[in-house]
Amino acid sequence: MIRGAVDSEDPDRLYTLTGGRSRAEDTGLDLVTLIVSESDPTTGMQSEHVKILRICRYPTAVVEIASELGLPVSVVKILLSDLLDSGYVTARHPTSPRVGAELPDPAFLKKVLVGLHNL
Repeated sequence: MIRGAVDSEDPDRLYTLTGGRSRAEDTGLDLVTLIVSESDPTTGMQSEHVKILRICRYPTAVVEIASELGLPVSVVKILLSDLLDSGYVTARHPTSPRVGAELPDPAFLKKVLVGLHNL
């Protein structure tokens, strides 16, 4: 986001969007956390929440969402924490290990290494 756009943003609008909150609860969201919609928007939802749900039909990084909405990342994190709390979206860090994922057997890796050296 261009610095001038942030400086010219109406603080009353941002205050209204976030319900007066200045920071999100500790949800572990960072710039590259991937957000995925888990449901469709419902009637009466805040327009920014609806936009987020539509943007996140496929995994989308927090920073990309902020760029699409034209809002500061801190405001987007607050909006995302609302959606996370209500179960409308899920979040995962792209480097987080998968549930049940195991590392390969060291003996197997040694065999692969020996095989590569023999090539």
